[in-house]
Amino acid sequence: MGQQPAARAAVMSDVARLAGVSHQTVSRVLNNHPSVREETRERVLRAVHQLNYRPNALARGLAGRRSRVIGVVSFDTILYGPAATLLGVERAARAAGYGISIVTLERLDRAGMTSAIDALTEQSVAGVVLIAPMLTAAVAVHGLPTGVPAVVVESGGAGELPSISVDQVAGARLAVEHLLSLGHETVWHIAGPRDWLEARDRIDGWRLALDAAGRAAPPVLTGDWSPRAGYQIGQSLADRPDVTAVFCANDHQALGLLRALHQREVRVPQDVSVVGFDDIPEAEYLSPPLTTVRQDFDEVGRRCVATLLDLFGEPTGHPTDPQVAPTLVVRASSGVRHR
Repeated sequence: MGQQPAARAAVMSDVARLAGVSHQTVSRVLNNHPSVREETRERVLRAVHQLNYRPNALARGLAGRRSRVIGVVSFDTILYGPAATLLGVERAARAAGYGISIVTLERLDRAGMTSAIDALTEQSVAGVVLIAPMLTAAVAVHGLPTGVPAVVVESGGAGELPSISVDQVAGARLAVEHLLSLGHETVWHIAGPRDWLEARDRIDGWRLALDAAGRAAPPVLTGDWSPRAGYQIGQSLADRPDVTAVFCANDHQALGLLRALHQREVRVPQDVSVVGFDDIPEAEYLSPPLTTVRQDFDEVGRRCVATLLDLFGEPTGHPTDPQVAPTLVVRASSGVRHR
């Protein structure tokens, strides 16, 4: 008779499911958080006993002591958004008296995520921030058994893990509604890569704003976040007299678009208005200065750290709402329609 396969060890999400509570509540009970009701605490502990759940070494360490280090899992990129998010988390952690330990991945898949969390666990970090802006990363995060307090940035809805993100749909709507208010019949969109959650959300916001105004949506023009993509797409748009307004999914693509329009002697904003997204430090120094949607990455970092501290039993009173509101920064690249 063949040997029976070993049963899978219970993880925190199993306890949460059996007890009928969230992942965060289980974490609070295991860390003796004072805000948990006694009835809920007993239900969680019964589930722990029934499943024979054993927290990993890090979680056991948290019961008696906690390091002053927060782990961050990100991926190898020079893109402004993820880099600014990482900086925002580091600033917030430092302000709260914590250092950070970063694991950078080349690919954000489940194997990479698991390996990164294991590496951080060995360092006895107090909690983990997962920066997961791509669809593959969001899938990998879903149901990931961390065994440690964790929060996700740009998760696309990461199951039981709390998540913090800028409201990308609202930001895109701000950009499109601004351009429509200037008299443009419709707004073209240079989107980001299809496997990025932010790119998808910005497309959704662009479409929603056009639909709400009863305007037809032109075909989506997909780029790769780079100035080169904006430049190449801009060369074709410059030949179209029906294009009077373009919303770019990030400022770097807008930069390339501005150069293409300038080379073809298409005036901005007199002939074509351009709006970007991110508000990179260089945006106000472009020619013309770029109208864009600002993301408050420092606030994202503060809410990530505040959420972790709440799970640690160290509430800060800082808001932990999952979505951070973007703001529109109007500069000289957008104007009243003249064509």
